[in-house]
Amino acid sequence: ESEGGLYVCMNTFLGFGREHIERHYRKTGQCVYLHLKRHVIEKVPGASGGALPKRRNAKLFLDLETNSDLNNDDFEYEDEAKLVIFPDHYEILLPNIEELPALVTIACDALLSAKSPYRKQDPDSWEEELQASKHAKTLVQLDNGVRIPPSGWKCSKCDLRENLWLNLTDGSVLCGKWFFDGSGGNGHAMEHYKETGYPLAVKLGTITPDGADVYSFDEEEPVLDPHIAKHLAHFGIDMLQMQVTENGLRDNDIKPRVSEWEVIQEAGVKLKPMYGPGYTGMKNLGNSCYLNAVMQAIFSIPEFQRAYVGNLPRIFDYSPLDPTQDFNTQMAKLGHGLLSGQYSKPPMKSELIEQVMKEEHKPQHNGISPRMFKAFISKGHPEFSSNRQQDAQEFFLHLINLVERNPVGSENPSDVFRFLVEERTQCCQSRKVRYTERVDYIMQLPVAMEAATNKDELIAYELKRREAEAARRPPPELVRAKIPFSACLQAFSEPNNVEDFWSSALQAKSAGVKTSRFASFPEYLVVQIKKFTFGLDWIPKKLDVSIDMPDFLDINHLRARGLQPGEEELPDIAPPIIIPDDPKGIYYFSPDSLLYFLVALDIDESSVMQLAEMGFPLEACRKAVYYTGNLGAEVAFNWIIAHMEEPDFAEPLVIPAFGEVASSGAAVFGAVGLDNQPPEEMVAIIISMGFQRNLAIQALKATNNNLERALEWIFSHPELEEESEPTLDMMDMENNANANILAETGSEGPRIKDGSGRYELFGFISHMGTSTMSGHYVCHLKKEGRWVIYNDLRVCASERPPKDLGYIYFYHRIPS
Repeated sequence: ESEGGLYVCMNTFLGFGREHIERHYRKTGQCVYLHLKRHVIEKVPGASGGALPKRRNAKLFLDLETNSDLNNDDFEYEDEAKLVIFPDHYEILLPNIEELPALVTIACDALLSAKSPYRKQDPDSWEEELQASKHAKTLVQLDNGVRIPPSGWKCSKCDLRENLWLNLTDGSVLCGKWFFDGSGGNGHAMEHYKETGYPLAVKLGTITPDGADVYSFDEEEPVLDPHIAKHLAHFGIDMLQMQVTENGLRDNDIKPRVSEWEVIQEAGVKLKPMYGPGYTGMKNLGNSCYLNAVMQAIFSIPEFQRAYVGNLPRIFDYSPLDPTQDFNTQMAKLGHGLLSGQYSKPPMKSELIEQVMKEEHKPQHNGISPRMFKAFISKGHPEFSSNRQQDAQEFFLHLINLVERNPVGSENPSDVFRFLVEERTQCCQSRKVRYTERVDYIMQLPVAMEAATNKDELIAYELKRREAEAARRPPPELVRAKIPFSACLQAFSEPNNVEDFWSSALQAKSAGVKTSRFASFPEYLVVQIKKFTFGLDWIPKKLDVSIDMPDFLDINHLRARGLQPGEEELPDIAPPIIIPDDPKGIYYFSPDSLLYFLVALDIDESSVMQLAEMGFPLEACRKAVYYTGNLGAEVAFNWIIAHMEEPDFAEPLVIPAFGEVASSGAAVFGAVGLDNQPPEEMVAIIISMGFQRNLAIQALKATNNNLERALEWIFSHPELEEESEPTLDMMDMENNANANILAETGSEGPRIKDGSGRYELFGFISHMGTSTMSGHYVCHLKKEGRWVIYNDLRVCASERPPKDLGYIYFYHRIPS
């Protein structure tokens, strides 16, 4: 954000504010910049009732990086563009065909007409961006006594029960035909408009607390209705009681009167807005509430505040030429926006008086819009880069992964979440055991439905619900299962069966069980309630339960104890490898079942065949191509020459002690025989490109031994190339960076902050809806002794924090 406009380098097309442009010029020597400045013309009511223009400067990206809504009838824009030549700041007003060379003119025109990077990132969502209907503000609704029931709708002319539209003027329910969703019908809604001229209709079954699908017959396109709640209430429809269905039938997805939407958002309670540092809201960019909720929780933690906001000047000073592609810069920028208080200021008293006099309420221009942060952090991710709703728990792990891979300073703030899990696997027949350790960041707590304390009420409710569904009546008031927290904790500590367990004591498959305990306790404990599961029909569903989560938690009894007296360890014997006739993959070792599995691997078969034609064994050729990262037959040939004398030269490609085990969404390494060093072949490839050995090892560790990502990591950290080897060694020990890494058996091991297992609750994220792919997320945080609700842009003091309905809980350790 800048009062002086935006300076765009005509060579790199990077944008800078006035305060940073001099630094960029000195650093790069680029001297030609396009200067863009936007003026906002505010219409001031004149004496005759008209509008007089009032010009004022607009801050840079006001409508992108803050929540100011200047896209309404009260404002107009006037843009100004100049070409600025450094170091003399010589300005040429654009357009200027006479003085400028044709190439410069073409470049300027192309830049001025280019799409925003945000539009390029997700073109589909921008192409479908809806505009407010011109009829919404002045829509006349007939007082004809029509009330719309919550279910059982049908077209009043043809009895069709699908694709039904409610006319917002007279309350007619009619079928559609030629609408934007492509669904069928007999066109009675359109015929009704032609007869009456009533312009707006809402599709029944799409009404949710977040809005509805509205179509304007007059404007011939889907539109937004900013007053949709008022227009629906005229016909007796409460938006908080509605959720998406096709035919209006109420089922498990429908929000009854005691809905989680109302309880979690504290609807019906007058909440006091909060302003100042740490009380800044975040704009919902379209299903980005999962990101908003997680980032509010993250930046309430002092370690993250110090790492990014406390180091903001240093991060900005050492940011790369393109700060939009730097994780630490984007984190520091977002943290500053949330914690500075600059974007969370109470309204002036004069503004409040004006609103009362005019009997209207204008939303305050507070909060930030994390467009650039979301664009960067989701880049390349198939889910987070979309405009769909996502799982907050998966995003949390994705964020931790990025924090691990982009260290800032000597201490990684994600260390506060990391803890070690001891897994005890026992052969049920021989009674022998094996102990392993892995790293985790989230404690996943199962929901013990069988321990519900109100089973009789649940049975009675289910009978009434089915009767109401059969009779097409509104459902009864919801009865939510009440689960004791102690039962969930007990379920977490109970043994689980291990599928396809291979016992090294029996040298055969056997029954096995596994129990998990804490080998260390983290500074901040994140607890996820496993509410999402699959039904018998494999349809995902959410368990609508109430769990009495404690404010103070003691899990010291879950501390791991290691090998106990009298226990006998399973022999460290590898299971037999069954090689298929035509192996075209790589063998992965599962530490749970102790079996090898063949997994398809992308190996350049053309390079393999070139080497095989030279007379080398086929399996040796496959290993050579794999270990050299598919860089071609010539590089693989050098690997073969260097490894020809090894005894396993012609053996199949096998990577022992590696597996993928489901553990709070993170891929993990087994602890059996795991070498802490990256493959020497990959290290050699990077060294051959001119990089230092320590830098090559650090890059491979930071990217989970992915050669391509390691090279990208090196190029994105150019400052490390200039550092001395001792410094690199220290960073190598400190930055074991990848959130998916497991406990290594090397001497270093993962960095943990062990301590007492006593915790206090300071925040929780709640989910409303039936699936992680839909619904809405809200965050509650305890600040200065009181609970605060963060509902996107809305930040208020919480009156009734719904601690029993949370999805992810945040606890901090109580000092001993």
